[in-house]
Amino acid sequence: MNIHEYQAKQILRRYGVPVPRGDVAHTPAEAESVAEELDGPVWVVKAQIHAGGRGKAGGVKVCRSVKEVVATADKMLGMRLVTHQTGPEGKEVKRVYIEQGSEIARELYVAQLIDRKTGGIAIIASTEGGMDIEEVAANTPDKIIKVLLPPATPMQSFHARKVAFGLGLKDREVHKFVRLLVAMNKAFVENDASLIEINPLVVTKANKLIALDAKMTFDDNALFRHRDIEDLRDNDEADPLEVEAARHDLNYVKLEGDIGCMVNGAGLAMSTMDIIKLYGGKPANFMDIAGAATKERVACAFKLIFSDPEVKGILVNVFGGMMRCNSIAEGIVGAAKEVGLDRPLVVRLEGTNVDLGREILQGSGLPIITASTLSDAANKIVAAVNGQGSANNNHVGRA
Repeated sequence: MNIHEYQAKQILRRYGVPVPRGDVAHTPAEAESVAEELDGPVWVVKAQIHAGGRGKAGGVKVCRSVKEVVATADKMLGMRLVTHQTGPEGKEVKRVYIEQGSEIARELYVAQLIDRKTGGIAIIASTEGGMDIEEVAANTPDKIIKVLLPPATPMQSFHARKVAFGLGLKDREVHKFVRLLVAMNKAFVENDASLIEINPLVVTKANKLIALDAKMTFDDNALFRHRDIEDLRDNDEADPLEVEAARHDLNYVKLEGDIGCMVNGAGLAMSTMDIIKLYGGKPANFMDIAGAATKERVACAFKLIFSDPEVKGILVNVFGGMMRCNSIAEGIVGAAKEVGLDRPLVVRLEGTNVDLGREILQGSGLPIITASTLSDAANKIVAAVNGQGSANNNHVGRA
């Protein structure tokens, strides 16, 4: 789960990470009130959306009067900000964050995230703050500092000092950085974060370290332990289909293809998407309906995929273990009849009660295409979506 910059800074402030004074505003009038409470002579107005690259897209503006803050907020609120992470459609700005300006001497980068190889926390840092870290890694990899913490091991001061020396910090800057990095790590661990990124972390002309920007993401599977964090979720920033899927406890991620996928098990879902790509198609989503789904949940999942206007065909690939194939078939048939099946549907069932499941599909009267293997299923749905048809298509019903 992602949160906004101002929310991340509120959390980090509680742990002792220094951040500029500031507050969020939803209207120009609120922006004026916030600006008047902050000390000038410089203010910064920042669009709050879940995407990077805001500054390059015009979503971060420096202002030198309260009047300019109000005018900037008025212009920014309601605009669609297009960055390299939003796609061409952009995201609507519904709130801005106004904070006190800082006199910047140096800009650094520091982040903590889960290292997938070790399962521990990785500290990533660079002297090239304010830039996309991907560009730095690609063009000047020698400027990337990486320190790995052993799994289940709290950060020690020597870990932080190693990073500080790599960044060229000296004297009192090192001590300030150690306190900041340890506090950042405590926030990471105690809130089950998957990423905390500060870019830039600035050294001011007064020799202070300040988190000028902040990004935090959290492990969705741990949110039951953090209701206060879950309450920070902004559904306006999420895909509507993903929001609807979450309401029904479905593991769903919207993608850019045109073949909808309904699968049980994350590994099988990934394999299904891979083989669709192998046969020349593009998956429209990742969906794991989990191992013990009911026919009602299956029907809900099918209707959710069907509601995506980008989906031109649907592939159902289910292995019935705890889940019975007859329940899958009943859910598919019921949902398909309810929505009116107007696009190709390929179903591959194997496992518990598979023969009964196939009988239900056979007797549905719907133009469902069955498949015996995963390769067969991928081949058929790609051919059907591309309008090629197939001599091997086995229609179990009639329209």
